[in-house]
Amino acid sequence: MKKNISLSYETVAEDLGERLDSVIAREFTQFSRAHIQKWIKDGKLLLDGEIVKPKQPLKINQLISVETLEEPTLEDGPEDIPINIIYEDEDIIVINKQPGLVVHPGAGNRTGTLVNALLHHDEELSFLPRAGIVHRLDKDTSGIMVVARNESSYLHLVSQLKEREVNRHYLAIVVGEPLSGSTINEPIGRHPKQRTKQAVTDTGKEAITNFKVQEKLGGYSLLNVSLETGRTHQIRVHLAYINFPILGDSIYGARRKFAAGTSETAKKEILKFPRQALHAEKLEFIHPTSGKKVNYSSKIPKDLEELIEFLKSHDE
Repeated sequence: MKKNISLSYETVAEDLGERLDSVIAREFTQFSRAHIQKWIKDGKLLLDGEIVKPKQPLKINQLISVETLEEPTLEDGPEDIPINIIYEDEDIIVINKQPGLVVHPGAGNRTGTLVNALLHHDEELSFLPRAGIVHRLDKDTSGIMVVARNESSYLHLVSQLKEREVNRHYLAIVVGEPLSGSTINEPIGRHPKQRTKQAVTDTGKEAITNFKVQEKLGGYSLLNVSLETGRTHQIRVHLAYINFPILGDSIYGARRKFAAGTSETAKKEILKFPRQALHAEKLEFIHPTSGKKVNYSSKIPKDLEELIEFLKSHDE
């Protein structure tokens, strides 16, 4: 499948003397600069029907045009995988990701991912980076995600994330009982020895996580967590760093699987929980087209709800 792109713009007085590439970047804001540079390199960007240099100064009433057939940016194939779409329009798709679903294809997971599912839902996403996915959730984390449906929306959402204008709120069950809420401001980077893991490290990038205690569960706690940055495994790494690892986290919580005083019977039940107890509950951002602030939420999934009820009953 190829996608036809046909664009045109007639220069006006304010464009007089401006460079061709500068005007194109200003007028065709729905496309990235890298995309525009590719058109220039491939000879697809024309001025009055001719190929010219990108630095060409413009006159009034000249026609800038692009006519091209583009190949998909993704080679991954569509797969009929059920996904829970809670909202969609021409610009975005908001989904409630189920636990166990890998977001991006990678080594050992070339199929059966959210990307494959999205391509089945909308084949046009194959022309966008990462099928329009602008942020990710770990395989075993459930909850809200937003996906862009066109390049303009993709650039808008990526910019919001970069400028920290997207509000992301999570629910997490942790081992232990923090006395109160706190802010964890510790840099995160690749683990110096275990390269598949992340860690708090002096050479890492800035990472800020806020949390509040919503409920204590007899040696365990339900936390409300919000992110100011979006590093890989950020919540899991930060909570483990302050010695309150997420319950069920086999990578970052292996040293503290249970709270002190947990009975053997309770340990057996807790071990049956198949994933880290982390859920992306709310997502708030500016809609790329309307410019209005929108927010979406996801109810706590049944498996986490049952785990909370068990911990409550165990505490009694």
